[in-house]
Amino acid sequence: MSKMNPVVHFEMPYEDKDRMSDFYSKTFGWHMQQFGEEMGHYVTAQTTESSENSRPKTPGTINGGFFPKKPDWPAQYPSVVIAVDDISEAIKRVNASGGEVLGDPMEIPGIGLYVSFMDTEGNRVSLLQPMGM
Repeated sequence: MSKMNPVVHFEMPYEDKDRMSDFYSKTFGWHMQQFGEEMGHYVTAQTTESSENSRPKTPGTINGGFFPKKPDWPAQYPSVVIAVDDISEAIKRVNASGGEVLGDPMEIPGIGLYVSFMDTEGNRVSLLQPMGM
């Protein structure tokens, strides 16, 4: 059997980052960290006790993030991020299996290489090649 690639992160869009951060912080106790323009106004959500490198300490749990809704982006709804060893090879597998990669991989400083794709069912999903892989 080939290696399984785990879901390591979730993403959801927001319209108002302060309102969204306040909601998830108050409702679920999540630790929200807002980033500025240099990181696309992304907001990370720590949903579980995590190590100093933001990796969850409890097996089976994941952290997530929120991105601003934009009028020209496709498929802005909750999605998952799948960790892969080699993003180039994963892109080839996505394309060969009938998916559609949305653009080129981008580097997220301190995290790794990232790109989104549409699966065969119209779901937006993302790939992440973590740093050091």
